[in-house]
Amino acid sequence: MKNALAWLLWIWLSVVIVGAFKYAPLAKGFIGESSRILFFHVPMSWVSFVAFIAAGVWSLMFLFGGRKPKHDRAAAVAVQLGLVFGVLATVTGSLWARIMWGAYWNWDPRQTSIVVALLFYGAYLALRSSLEDADSRARLSAAYAVLGLAVAPFLFFIMPRIMFSLHPQSVINAQGKIEVESRMVQVLLAGSAGFTALFFWLHNLQCRIESLSERKSALRDRG
Repeated sequence: MKNALAWLLWIWLSVVIVGAFKYAPLAKGFIGESSRILFFHVPMSWVSFVAFIAAGVWSLMFLFGGRKPKHDRAAAVAVQLGLVFGVLATVTGSLWARIMWGAYWNWDPRQTSIVVALLFYGAYLALRSSLEDADSRARLSAAYAVLGLAVAPFLFFIMPRIMFSLHPQSVINAQGKIEVESRMVQVLLAGSAGFTALFFWLHNLQCRIESLSERKSALRDRG
């Protein structure tokens, strides 16, 4: 069953890639085919946010659910993957900015906010690596990740919107509908769903790997 779901995920993502280049039209006002980058940049940015929120939720479960090691492990892995997707979102966004704005970096609020988010969660990993005692590491890391439940929404959604941004905004007409070509919306939603599923698949795989590694280490210590 798990293998079938994995194959379904890869087929889904393959369809998304084909759709981004062959099905969705080019966005008006964009240089060349630069709008195709957004079919990957937007889902990666979204998944980075989902990962950081998931880390906060697993940290709450750790603090108030019996302090189970599996919840601490899940939170740490979520932050690691969130940073990976966040870096990929930053890179793809910089490539798009180079084409549209003439420079890879423009100190746009959205560019700045995601970098601040990466620094915030990079500090989470630094905190974990600086503490040798397992109980203290898990407890303090969980408290830090819970703080991220407020920090992440602010950096991803509020901060970029309280200042002028060069980023293109969705155009909303008098009827309150977003004026984006329907095929573009379909690919964006499919990509976001696919990359979100990819995150949880990678998360489950990495948690299992780390659990096995911890068991082997415990057996070696006993021996």
